[in-house]
Amino acid sequence: MKKLNIIKKESEINDIIQTGHKVYNRYYYIYNKEKNDNKYYRFCICVSKKLGNAVIRNKNKRQIKDIIDKSNLSFKRNMDYVIILRKDITSLDYEQKKDELLNILK
Repeated sequence: MKKLNIIKKESEINDIIQTGHKVYNRYYYIYNKEKNDNKYYRFCICVSKKLGNAVIRNKNKRQIKDIIDKSNLSFKRNMDYVIILRKDITSLDYEQKKDELLNILK
């Protein structure tokens, strides 16, 4: 995932969570908001410390970024997305994570 597609400011993340549209399932919370003035989509992937140690959290973030990069979905160019991983995601393998994420993003 390119740096230009990553949201890092806490104020922007909080704004998307508070005022954006929410979709969720057993493994993900996804908030999206059509506020971005840029000509590209942006993502933020949030992982709680309850999920596991730093190795497990970073592995899950890397896998989600990889799924987004390799997916053939066409994201709206002016959308911001915040993806929050839930604790149940640790029981899934890569292919199951990919299927669940792509289903909820559609």
